[in-house]
Amino acid sequence: MKKWIWQKERWPHFTWAADTLLPLISRARLEQGKLLAKVNGIGFELSREADADILTEEAMKTSEIEGEVLNRESVRSSVAKHLGLSTFGLPEPGRAVDGLVDVLIDATKNYSKPLTAERLKSWQAALFPTGRSGLFPVQTGEWRTSEEPMQVVSGGMGQERVHFEAVPSRSVDKEMQQFLAWWELSKSQEDGLVRTGIAHFYFVTIHPFEDGNGRIARALTDMALAQDEKIPTRFYSLSSQIMKERKQYYDILEQCQKGDLDITAWLSWFLGCYTRALDGAVKLVAKVLAKATFWQHFGHASLNERQRKVVNLLLTAGIGGFERGLTTRKYVSIAKASRATAFREIDDLVKKGLLVQNPTKGRSTSYDLNWAVCLHPFN
Repeated sequence: MKKWIWQKERWPHFTWAADTLLPLISRARLEQGKLLAKVNGIGFELSREADADILTEEAMKTSEIEGEVLNRESVRSSVAKHLGLSTFGLPEPGRAVDGLVDVLIDATKNYSKPLTAERLKSWQAALFPTGRSGLFPVQTGEWRTSEEPMQVVSGGMGQERVHFEAVPSRSVDKEMQQFLAWWELSKSQEDGLVRTGIAHFYFVTIHPFEDGNGRIARALTDMALAQDEKIPTRFYSLSSQIMKERKQYYDILEQCQKGDLDITAWLSWFLGCYTRALDGAVKLVAKVLAKATFWQHFGHASLNERQRKVVNLLLTAGIGGFERGLTTRKYVSIAKASRATAFREIDDLVKKGLLVQNPTKGRSTSYDLNWAVCLHPFN
C-alpha cells in the first residue's frame, strides 16, 4: 500500500485547484501591495533597523517552532553585527546563533544567487557548527545517509504513531537534483506565492538532512518570497505566524503527506498564513515609522552609545510597552552605568526633549519617550 505522497506514481508532479486558490492569491496580493506601498518611503538606515527587528524575530520563531528557545539579546547581537549596526551592551552570540543568522541573511540578501546543493549543505552545516544537536551527533554538510527511515513518531513503546516518513536516504541525491531543477524552472512558470508554498512542502517531504530541515525549509520560503517581491528586506515574519498556528501547520502537512498529489489544502492554508502574517506586520511597521519620525526630529541631538541604546529600546517597546516607564534603576541595568551616570544622562535626555517625566513623582519617578513628536498614523 502506497501510504506517502512521494510513493505516488506521478511524484513530484503536484496538482491543485486553481479556482479554490485564485481568491486566496488575490487577497494575499492585495495585502502584500498595501504593505509594500506603506514601507516604500523608508530610508536606508531605517530599513536596516526594520531588517534587524524582523531577522531577530524570524530567528527566534523558526527555532521555537522546532522547540528551541534562543536568547533574544544574543540573536539581536548577531543580527546587528551582520548588518553593521551597534552591538553596544549586547552579549557575544554563540556560534550556532551566528550560523542561523548567516543562513537567514544569505537566503534573503542573496536571493538572486543560484540555489545549489553546495549552498544548501553549507546552510545546514552552519546550523550545527559543533557537529551536534544538543547531546547528539549530527551529520552535517551532507545529505542524510542512514538506512533507517526518517520518521516523525509519537506515542509510547508499542503504541507508536508515524506522522510522517520522508523519502529513503538512497533517493535523496536524485530527489534534490530534481528539486533544484524545479526551483529554477518554476520561477517563470508559477505564481510567486504558489511557488513559495510548493517549495516549502516539496523540500520538507524530501527532508534531505539528518537535522535542520524545518529551519532550512523556512529559510527557503523567505528566499522565494524575496524573489517574488524582488526586495531583500522582509517587513513581516512568516515564522512568527507559523508559530502562532503551529498545530495547524503540522496537521495540514501530515494530512497532505498522506494524501495524493493534490496539495490544494496545503496551499490554501499557506496562502492564508502568509496573508495573516502581512496583517500582523502593521504594528511592526508602525513602530518602524515611529522610529523614523523620532530620529528625524532628534537627529541633531548629541548622544552617547548608552543613551542611544536606551532610547532605541524604548522605541522598540512602543507606546506603553515599557512597563512602569524608565527609572534610574532600569537605566543602570540597561546601560551598564553607575547610578550617578544614569541620573546625569537621563537628565540630559530630558533637557534635550527626548524624554519626558511621567506624572508620578517621588521615589517612583519614571520617564517615557516624547511620543508626541513621533506619532505616525498607520492604518
